[in-house]
Amino acid sequence: MDTENGAESPANPTPIVLEGIVRQRCLNATYNRTRMVLAPHILYMRAGSLYVDAQVVSRDFIVPREEKFGTFKLDGLKGLALTDRAFRISKLFLPESEKYAGTALMAVEPGQTVAA
Repeated sequence: MDTENGAESPANPTPIVLEGIVRQRCLNATYNRTRMVLAPHILYMRAGSLYVDAQVVSRDFIVPREEKFGTFKLDGLKGLALTDRAFRISKLFLPESEKYAGTALMAVEPGQTVAA
């Protein structure tokens, strides 16, 4: 149990993130005490830790005025849960970015069709 916000965190959040990426489904999570809906695009390693880059669909139930894409340390995502909400791949996602070279574990694939 996460004592800061009362949200229970899965013992291993990696499978939830991977399923979100593969099925192109949003995730509910709390990050730095902020409730978020994220569209996970890539899971990768940096400095020995797992990170997910995701589009911010909403922050504390408010949709951003413009599209936002962020980096989230997997250990910092609390109360992580897969939703039924599908997402489209963001134009802000640059899979060819140097920061993903040799570090990516799983990423959405443009042109991929996702079953409902």
